[in-house]
Amino acid sequence: MTRTGRHVLISGASIAGPALAYWLHRAGYAVTVVEKAGALRGGGYPVDIRGTAIEVVRRMGILPGLRDAHIDSRRLTFLDADGGKVASLTPGAVSGGVEGQDLEVRRGDLAASLYAAVRDDVEFLFGDAIDVLDDHENGVDVTFRSGRRRTYDLVVGADGMHSRTRESLFGPEERFHRYLGYCFAIFTLPNTFGLSREVMMWNSPGKAAALYAVGDDDELHGFLNFHRPGPALDVPRNPGAQRDLVASAFAGAGWEGVAAMVDAMRDADDLFFDTAGQIRMPAWSRGRVALVGDAAYAPSFLTGQGSSLALAGAYMLANSLAAYGDPRAAFAAYERDLRPFVAMNQALVDNGAATLFPTTERALEQRDRRLRDLLTLPAAPPRPAHSALTLPTGAQFSARPVR
Repeated sequence: MTRTGRHVLISGASIAGPALAYWLHRAGYAVTVVEKAGALRGGGYPVDIRGTAIEVVRRMGILPGLRDAHIDSRRLTFLDADGGKVASLTPGAVSGGVEGQDLEVRRGDLAASLYAAVRDDVEFLFGDAIDVLDDHENGVDVTFRSGRRRTYDLVVGADGMHSRTRESLFGPEERFHRYLGYCFAIFTLPNTFGLSREVMMWNSPGKAAALYAVGDDDELHGFLNFHRPGPALDVPRNPGAQRDLVASAFAGAGWEGVAAMVDAMRDADDLFFDTAGQIRMPAWSRGRVALVGDAAYAPSFLTGQGSSLALAGAYMLANSLAAYGDPRAAFAAYERDLRPFVAMNQALVDNGAATLFPTTERALEQRDRRLRDLLTLPAAPPRPAHSALTLPTGAQFSARPVR
């Protein structure tokens, strides 16, 4: 490989990885993205793009397409333990989003838009992964699972909350994982509930079941979330045991719709099970290797800011690398400029972001009272954490035209 000091390997082709690849290519870097999946991953639960992240995708030139893909949910209906209606509101009244500006899209649509923006300019290695990293003074020697070997000037882990890059560099995940007390399962199921462009959420203390209709489709996204106070290490890793754990948690639910969801969960071929948690690290880089997105600072689904942080973080890392010749100085600037924004967003779980999932009868009654009050109150102001980061102008990216 010809060495120019500007060859970067990115591990992960979901959100943060392709976004970072786009901006690094604009700054003149030669970029390779390696992804363990055999192809770009479609589908997935809807994700939010808010505040600062809207400006990132605007600068990438993909905002119009994402606006076309905007789900535009019309209502969010809350049900009590017996299935009776508690309140029906606009989603923005609950999330703190800005109607007409913030977006909600299928995760697969966002990933596809990012990939399309960079696929002609960046090398993608699907169906492979980093096996061994050897970081030294002059570069990073990488051995892939396929057996290929290459040397890069920099490596960035954008491989999610359970990052293998982070583990190989900093050690086991449990050193950095902050468990938030919930387990959840996501899957698709037939739309036998007659829902259209809406969300329906059932709650009892410590449990929530949501049905998400992103349009007029024949399928729904199902979401089963339950409180489990034990440490995350106690959660089973076997898929069959995970299905049993979810079914046990929701046994005897008062609304028949929950039983139907549990049955569908058992048969789903796209079940995703995990714990709600955050990644909190004292440093996001070491030597010539850095982390971005959930690999470095996953905020958890409770904040609704995972994708937005990934997009903003990718921009800020690329900006720092473009501005500094020394990667260590660039990584230090990236952390200095982004860490307050990350901390503000991660703190959302401490400032009420988990109140949609009360764990006691009293807390559930208080939440329902607040929901009913929202029906008569003015729209809530946008959350400051969504837009607290001001992006640099990005003048160093101007050498290559925006698509």
